[in-house]
Amino acid sequence: MKTLYRKFIIATLLILGISIVIAFILANWVYMTSTRERIDSQNVKVAEEVASSLEQMHSTTHISFTGYLDSISKLGYQLYVLSESGEEFFFGEPFSKKNLPAEAIKVVEDKEIYHGMDNSNSPWMMMSHFSNQLDNTVGVPFTIGDEDYGLYLRPNNKLLFSDVHVIFAWFFVAVSIVSISGVIWFAKHLIQPITKLTEATRQITRENFNYPLDIHRKDEIGQLAESFSRMQVQLQHNDDARKSFINNVSHDFQSPLMNIQGYAELLKTQTLDDEHLEYVEIIDQESKRLSNLTKQLLLLTSLDQKSYPMKRGITRIDMQIKETVRRHQWRLEEKEIEISYHLPPSPILADPELLMTVWDNLLTNGIKYNQPGGSIFIQITGNDESATVIIKDTGIGMNKEQASKIFERFYRVDAARKKDGTGLGLSIVKHIIELHNGKIEVESEIHNGTTFTITLPTEKQMEE
Repeated sequence: MKTLYRKFIIATLLILGISIVIAFILANWVYMTSTRERIDSQNVKVAEEVASSLEQMHSTTHISFTGYLDSISKLGYQLYVLSESGEEFFFGEPFSKKNLPAEAIKVVEDKEIYHGMDNSNSPWMMMSHFSNQLDNTVGVPFTIGDEDYGLYLRPNNKLLFSDVHVIFAWFFVAVSIVSISGVIWFAKHLIQPITKLTEATRQITRENFNYPLDIHRKDEIGQLAESFSRMQVQLQHNDDARKSFINNVSHDFQSPLMNIQGYAELLKTQTLDDEHLEYVEIIDQESKRLSNLTKQLLLLTSLDQKSYPMKRGITRIDMQIKETVRRHQWRLEEKEIEISYHLPPSPILADPELLMTVWDNLLTNGIKYNQPGGSIFIQITGNDESATVIIKDTGIGMNKEQASKIFERFYRVDAARKKDGTGLGLSIVKHIIELHNGKIEVESEIHNGTTFTITLPTEKQMEE
């Protein structure tokens, strides 16, 4: 996954590269349309002045002009002289290629001026301007005595770049390095508060509305952080109000439900016909179901508000699981479910009452949604750092989407809606496990059962 920081850096470098290409194309276009002709004219003018000086010397042989042309080459030019008899003379820095085109020979034969630096066919004339080749020169004719010559001239590339050019080159390199470093630093500085906002969002999904958001800026990101902090406060207020409402309603429900259950039990002792007795049974079952729901809501709300009085102590989870199995033995026999376990001694530091709620919920589900004649296997493994409890059944199972939602409050798998249940049991289980700094995972497959894996820190880890 590409991070915003990486995207910002790549985009900046890409823009820089595109800018360089566009600048080069634009500079080349300017050179081709205007600068090229001006430079060619300047070089032709210099060559004509040199040729004129040679002719004015009134020399009868070429021996006298070699010293003069050698001194001209030291001023920053490369020169080539060709006589009509084919004699060649080179002055200054040697050319990389010494082949002259047929058009350049006309300087000697027809006394025409050669514009080699202006007639290049290269689409990147600005670069070809610096090519150290003999055909990339300007040529002018001159005559000494009775013999015709051609003088071919171009500026020496090594002398074109003066100290000022070197300074500007290093200036460009320094600006590029500083600019790229500045962009990288700015991108990191810009992305940092976004990273903090991302983590704060994750914490909100975990119902942690008090996550500190340390962002103090006066730009748009600062405004976003300020709005996010106000949203945190409002969400915390709404969550507290919701939990308070559930807590109060659950308390208020308990009293009338207990009265309904009491009168239902009393009616069972009376002589009633079968139809009325069935009604009393329904009232009794539904009131018990509502009573169980309100108790679970009270427990869950208490855990949410961190107001549950946890009483940690050395707890043998192997003994707890065995006790839970004994209490549900009659239900196991009723559905003919075979249960087996491997439970070595496993003491941890935990709240024994809360953990009993975990084992009771998980075993109840393993029995309720199991196939008649199925099986349940429970195993404890561990090391010095943690204890792992595996509860595996051969029940109806779930698909991946259902398994990913079973820890949500009030969620019940479609196939299980006809069963007794509130949809809060597994949510309470997960909350209790997390309060003990543990974790719970589930693996399930339709018609192939479900496996719960609970990992809890051992006594040493909890004490640390």
